[in-house]
Amino acid sequence: MDFAIAFVVLLGLMLGYGIAPTVNILWLPLLVLLALLTALAVGLWLSALNVQYRDVQHAIPFLIQAWMYASPVAYSAGLIPTGKWRIVYGLNPLAGVIQGFRWALLGAAPPDELMAVSAVMVLVLLVSGLFYFRRMERTFADVV
Repeated sequence: MDFAIAFVVLLGLMLGYGIAPTVNILWLPLLVLLALLTALAVGLWLSALNVQYRDVQHAIPFLIQAWMYASPVAYSAGLIPTGKWRIVYGLNPLAGVIQGFRWALLGAAPPDELMAVSAVMVLVLLVSGLFYFRRMERTFADVV
């Protein structure tokens, strides 16, 4: 719901500033899906870890804030030099997603290897989160 409201505000701002969406907006559903899968993967990991280690719930706000600063929200991903550092930066699954949103909505630089590495990281996090959650699920009732 928060995303939908923010998206409507974004469209209003784009209209107000005279930024017209391009044909790249057709990629938006895939980018939203990638963002949702990232949230699901992180949620699976953190929920299973929270049942086992109670202090995880206190660390989550700090982790989210650090993740925001590690993602290109307030700055452009173009500041990261090309080459191996850009691939290392792509290990952050949201780096490519945010770059993709900027490309699809605002006409920024098109996605590059950062998007591919981030998409692979989302899949790795999701699959490993599913396996870890399923393995820990048997002990949830005993711990809680």
